[in-house]
Amino acid sequence: MLVVLILCPACALGSTPLAATFAEHTMASLQGAFLYHLFGSTDDDQGLGNGRHPRGGGGQRDPFATPTRSSPGPGRLPRRSAEEIERTLHTFVLLVKAHKDGMRAEEIRSKLGMQAREMPRILKEGLAKKKLTSKGQRRATTYFAR
Repeated sequence: MLVVLILCPACALGSTPLAATFAEHTMASLQGAFLYHLFGSTDDDQGLGNGRHPRGGGGQRDPFATPTRSSPGPGRLPRRSAEEIERTLHTFVLLVKAHKDGMRAEEIRSKLGMQAREMPRILKEGLAKKKLTSKGQRRATTYFAR
């Protein structure tokens, strides 16, 4: 709720020290408050009432946000070290070994919670190092552990 105090010489309250102190404290509070505090908007609301959300940058990403590894979306994936690729390949091999009939890339991705864009490099490494074998084409390709 927004409280507005108008001080005028004709008002009896306007000339008392109590009213002046109240007005000073009220103005100090209002100056330090955010708009969404003044108008009662919360995170559950759609915004400030004028069509804009109190947070956000018009579709731009937050420059201070910490990049997350599993955040789906456009753009390049973060660079992975050779050790990280090797660890992920080892996880792939252990997972595929547990399934004697082999696994498709889609199944591996869903079990490990990875993005589809992360898969080709690791599968290619596994085939090149002969830790994995494949049978089939395109989406029907099934991978087996050696």
